[in-house]
Amino acid sequence: MTEFIIDWIAWGGYFGIFLLMALENVIPPIPSEVIMGLGGMSVARGHMALVPLILWGTAGTTIGNLFWYEIGRRMGVARFRPFVERHGRWLTMEWEDVERLDGFFHKHGHWVIFVFRFMPTFRTIISLPAGMAKMPMWKFLTFTFVGSAIWNTILAGAGLYLGSRFAELDKYVGPVAIGSTALILLAYGYRVLTWKPRAKRA
Repeated sequence: MTEFIIDWIAWGGYFGIFLLMALENVIPPIPSEVIMGLGGMSVARGHMALVPLILWGTAGTTIGNLFWYEIGRRMGVARFRPFVERHGRWLTMEWEDVERLDGFFHKHGHWVIFVFRFMPTFRTIISLPAGMAKMPMWKFLTFTFVGSAIWNTILAGAGLYLGSRFAELDKYVGPVAIGSTALILLAYGYRVLTWKPRAKRA
């Protein structure tokens, strides 16, 4: 994966960063931590400048998230109801839970979008409910861009600090990504095993 990202950056420069960050949010297995980290290393080696790197990377992140926002907006909450009622156990929620979440998103969704930009697994997924809740696009784009810019600055800064030490980047990113994914899967498995429909809880 690292070699693939290096080749794209070498081929496209800032535009390569933009495309990779957009794809990272459509196809999550491409890790933004490595993309922006390698971009920061390119800054350290004098091949890029930090500010354009962050701006192009953040623009790519925003466009990629807009893809899932638009899917959610076109789907809407109401069309999601048959799916929830049929697969509620695997979602560990019922329609009443979805309605509460939708109400919460209407009131506080912009802050949810901002905070989730710092979470490796959920920063892409959160764009779907934002679209389903019909969050105003300008608000979605603003909070996505600002939160992503902060996160990308941290990642690029880490790459700049590491310089050209690619092995150290992989050494830290790999275990963190695997560990966070494992914890999320364990938490989900526990919820599926212990979840009961509201009627059975009474």
